[in-house]
Amino acid sequence: MGKSSKDKRDAYYRLAKEQGWRARSAFKLLQLDEEFDLFADVTRVVDLCAAPGSWSQVLSRVLIKGEKFGRAAWQNREAKFRQQMLGVFGPVKEAPEEHVVEVDASGDALEPRKDVKIVSIDLQPISPLPGIITLRADITHPATVPLLLHALDPDYDATSKDQKAAHPVDLVISDGAPDVTGLHDLDIYVQSQLLFAALNLALCVLKSGGKFVAKIFRGKNVDVLYAQLKLFFEEVHVAKPRSSRASSVEAFIVCLNFQPPNGFSASLEEPLGVGYRLTDMMEERRVALPIRAPTILQNPQTGAWDGCPESPRSTDVDGVMEVEFEDLRAPEKDDVRWIAPFIACGDLSAFDSDASYRLPPGHVSLDPVQPPTAPPYKRALELRKLAGGAYGKTGSKS
Repeated sequence: MGKSSKDKRDAYYRLAKEQGWRARSAFKLLQLDEEFDLFADVTRVVDLCAAPGSWSQVLSRVLIKGEKFGRAAWQNREAKFRQQMLGVFGPVKEAPEEHVVEVDASGDALEPRKDVKIVSIDLQPISPLPGIITLRADITHPATVPLLLHALDPDYDATSKDQKAAHPVDLVISDGAPDVTGLHDLDIYVQSQLLFAALNLALCVLKSGGKFVAKIFRGKNVDVLYAQLKLFFEEVHVAKPRSSRASSVEAFIVCLNFQPPNGFSASLEEPLGVGYRLTDMMEERRVALPIRAPTILQNPQTGAWDGCPESPRSTDVDGVMEVEFEDLRAPEKDDVRWIAPFIACGDLSAFDSDASYRLPPGHVSLDPVQPPTAPPYKRALELRKLAGGAYGKTGSKS
């Protein structure tokens, strides 16, 4: 979380510090939950590319602590309002002294869930969070799968070749993105490969009916990615939370009801996407296809041959008709692409992430909830300090 003037005028940046979130990206997950009810019946979650831990923090406060945000908080307020208006239950009785009910900041009773298991993975170190298992690993490396499976199930045998979780998870989320270069085509491609890595890992641990949420960069051919995800999930949506700046190409792919194809077995040894076996697999598929002769009929009225792009050249030799064709291939059909529905998430009355709001009178800038644990620029600052500052050491005057 930066401290520039633009950041200070960003309403979500200020709200994140005021509400105790590690980063403003926590609001993106909360707004996605408002639209899709992601946390319904969820107890086992894997958070990929989790640093600095804002999404894991949301999971910890919602699932472990039992706080209500987004859709759950709205439904709870609506239920209280209906009770007050209808007066069905009469006056609220005070709880006995021996039964203490914990409440959150809004006064709602905390409802922690049972048997919660949350595993967070990132290349960067993540500061500890209550109830969260953190792993420092590379999601693109096959060795990460045994680490994740062991974290989900301590009885998992790391020497086993089976890369399926004994106790699958309900939800896999990923807020990871590469270091952007400014070359949009390159950034979109690298992000798509990162999403494929997250998907390959998710396929190993997701249960049937599970959910998958990941960040994407919208580009020219992103609909091909949507169609590939549609092979594994019943519903695929593209969502843009209100806390995500409209000037950014980022969006979030929300995949619901995981239904893998029959006979599919997930393994990082043969990952999805462009792999080293892609050429061989395409050749095997081409060979396996049946060979069909084209159907060619002559129109008795015009004498033309239907089913061929060009009229054949014929010669009559001794009563035998010889036909030569230029091309017997069927005309190519237009590519059929599946477009995922685009949904804007978040209340329209919420803050605009692209707007700069005036600071209220007497505003005091708060420190970040969790300073960076190991920022990439830490080494650069140390070297600059040794060199004597930004302009180097100055010589002494005689």
